[in-house]
Amino acid sequence: MRQKTKMVHGGITGDEKTGAVSVPIYQVSTYKQPEAGKHTGYEYSRTGNPTRHALETVIAELENGKAGFAFGSGMAAITSVMMLFQPGDHIIITDDVYGGSYRLITKVLTKFNLNYTFINTAELAEIEAAIQPETKAIFIETPTNPLLKITDIEAVAQLANKQGLHLIVDNTFATPYFQNPIDFGANIVIHSATKYIGGHSDVVAGLVVVDSEELAEQLHFIQNSVGAVLGPQDAWLLMRGIKTLGIRMEAIDTNARQIAEFLADHNQVITVYYPGLETHQGHQLANKQANGFGGMISFDVGSEANADRVLAKVKYFTLAESLGAVESLISIPAKMTHASIPRERRLELGIADGLIRISVGIEDIADLLEDLNQALS
Repeated sequence: MRQKTKMVHGGITGDEKTGAVSVPIYQVSTYKQPEAGKHTGYEYSRTGNPTRHALETVIAELENGKAGFAFGSGMAAITSVMMLFQPGDHIIITDDVYGGSYRLITKVLTKFNLNYTFINTAELAEIEAAIQPETKAIFIETPTNPLLKITDIEAVAQLANKQGLHLIVDNTFATPYFQNPIDFGANIVIHSATKYIGGHSDVVAGLVVVDSEELAEQLHFIQNSVGAVLGPQDAWLLMRGIKTLGIRMEAIDTNARQIAEFLADHNQVITVYYPGLETHQGHQLANKQANGFGGMISFDVGSEANADRVLAKVKYFTLAESLGAVESLISIPAKMTHASIPRERRLELGIADGLIRISVGIEDIADLLEDLNQALS
């Protein structure tokens, strides 16, 4: 099956007993057992739930992996993946990373003696130089949040494999419709499913896909032990979102390309970060490893005051955290998604006070362009 068909017909579909076309919401905590210590596939919903299992099956198929896991949030997913490692282990991480991931790694995981190094993973030589005897994994975002830098997944996977390291890819921005990191050698793929996979600003969730039975067994043990699982209602909402993910991403990608070109030509915009622009440093690589450029655009208007004025004037771009919804969203990373990163570090990375990040939705492109034009005037 091709990807859009797989989104509708992949995994577990319907219900054999009733003929229901949609997978039922199994709002249940425990299951009747025929004998003590023997069950019919499910015993307790923290360990396994039919609705969650259906979601985990389809995301594994979409990412071409061995097994999928659904968590209560994207951060719960990342935390659970990091619990695969031991005290004293070292992780190499993309420097331009989501603020929540930065906070988790620098403020929480260090308490458990998990060490880290932030580097520009778009430069393979920097990754090689950062590898230590204690290094166990490389964690990358591509495209990154919020500067949309592109890392060569295949090249990093080859390096990781040579060094005996796990490659973890946060694929939230690209989605499984546009990019499949396991096909390029990644071992673990993470999604904040709150974003594009859910797609309607109505669910908080995280998804993980692994490429081996060994990792599947380890992660299931962690998921069951920690209990950071997704509820059946939210699992059902994600499955509904997945069915339209392909057509939503196509519409979003089409809108975003036109908006990026408009911003690149606007005299009030200093810099535009969007891999779909030929001037973007990672354009060719993004074109090689993904089937689309997505709907995330960041652009610098020169100052915090200018950014505030733009946000105050837009009509169709909703000022809000998060991204990936059918409605267009707008934010200032320095004040919102990346506020947990110290200002000195933000500026060092290029996350300026005048940087605006937009998540392009599926509205009429003419309305979005007119809105941005009047706000920038």
